[in-house]
Amino acid sequence: MVTDIVNSRLFLWGLLVLPSIPMVRLLVEGQPGPDGEPVAELLLHPTGEFAARFMIIAMIITPMRMIFPGSRFWIWMLDRRRYFGVAAFAYAAAHTVLYVVDLGSLAAILGEFLAFGIWTGWAAFFIFVPLALTSNAFSVRLLGRGWKQLQRLVYPAAVATLLHWMFIHNDLGPALAHFLPLAALECYRLWGNIVHQQRRLT
Repeated sequence: MVTDIVNSRLFLWGLLVLPSIPMVRLLVEGQPGPDGEPVAELLLHPTGEFAARFMIIAMIITPMRMIFPGSRFWIWMLDRRRYFGVAAFAYAAAHTVLYVVDLGSLAAILGEFLAFGIWTGWAAFFIFVPLALTSNAFSVRLLGRGWKQLQRLVYPAAVATLLHWMFIHNDLGPALAHFLPLAALECYRLWGNIVHQQRRLT
């Protein structure tokens, strides 16, 4: 019974939606922040953070599976990796919509579009779009080998997300705390692939 619940899609989507519940409540209540900040502005940071967190979780699954090949947990996560990618996009979409609402006009959006911390965020979002749209079994069958090549765009999306976070908040600490473990695990994955290729050639 417990195994059936844990393995159900509903259970996983419930976990992924959980962080949005206080955000939706705040949005519905519509009360400004302690310094009079609009609700849209208050929600920009948490939606952006969870978009980055779910993207990072999706990306670390493969290297963690390499480190712990016998782990049932990481096998479970690997089978559900696409859900985390879709969740990352959903929070990124909410982040983008709130940003547009907060600025309030196309002129205001275009006025700061070329700022480094802004256009990197837009770049990450636009890369996320085709990744999210193809995160389904039909697209995997339709694109064949091209599906994996398309999904590799998550790496420039991750770099753009990191730069966006760093330059928007002008603070290296939180961004690096999230992305340095990812970078270390990706380096391990690349090293493991190189070693594997060398063994095949010898």
